[in-house]
Amino acid sequence: MADRRRVWVTRARPGADRTAERLTTLGHTPLVVPLLAIRPLDVALDLDGVQALAFTSLNGVAAFAALSTERALPVLAVGDATARAAREAGFASVRSADGDLQALAALVRSAAPGQSVLHPGALEPAGDLAAAVGDAARVRSIAVYGAQETGAAPPGDWDTVLIHSPRAGRALAIALGDRPTLRLALAISAAAAEPLADAGFAEIRIAAAPTEAALLAALGNPRAGV
Repeated sequence: MADRRRVWVTRARPGADRTAERLTTLGHTPLVVPLLAIRPLDVALDLDGVQALAFTSLNGVAAFAALSTERALPVLAVGDATARAAREAGFASVRSADGDLQALAALVRSAAPGQSVLHPGALEPAGDLAAAVGDAARVRSIAVYGAQETGAAPPGDWDTVLIHSPRAGRALAIALGDRPTLRLALAISAAAAEPLADAGFAEIRIAAAPTEAALLAALGNPRAGV
């Protein structure tokens, strides 16, 4: 295992707290200072004709669950953590794509061909699920939450930072400003790492897969860098 690290968790709560628990279990010291905060949107959900739900994040599940009591529709989730959140919210029929947006699109095409699928997601989504699915199913996306920057300052004593999204990467670049850093950054994807190219990090590692499990595994994999 890698040396014990002081790891800055930048993602929004409540996900940040779950990440902190995993880091503690792995023997690291989490520093939870979110650079983003989740803001649920007050929107009217039209479920008429909807045959399935597709979720690309835990936040989408939580926001939908707060807006609607519907739990009978089958759920297609991007990964295991999102699937688990859907089950905890009361959905009985849940399948996980165990991957990224493209994996979820493939699951939608195979599990809901020709069906009307509602995708409750972010105001500024990282990808276009409907475009990824194409004509195989009728996917309609609706924004049920937004993310806003907290403006938080970096913690005083950290040596590694986790970046869970491109939005968080941009917020981190702003938070660091012109202050040089020779520390380690771990990004969940190349898109999340891109805003940090000129931030002065000694090393930027990209997770082998766009999952938190792979992101945390990168703590001990110095060869998975850019």
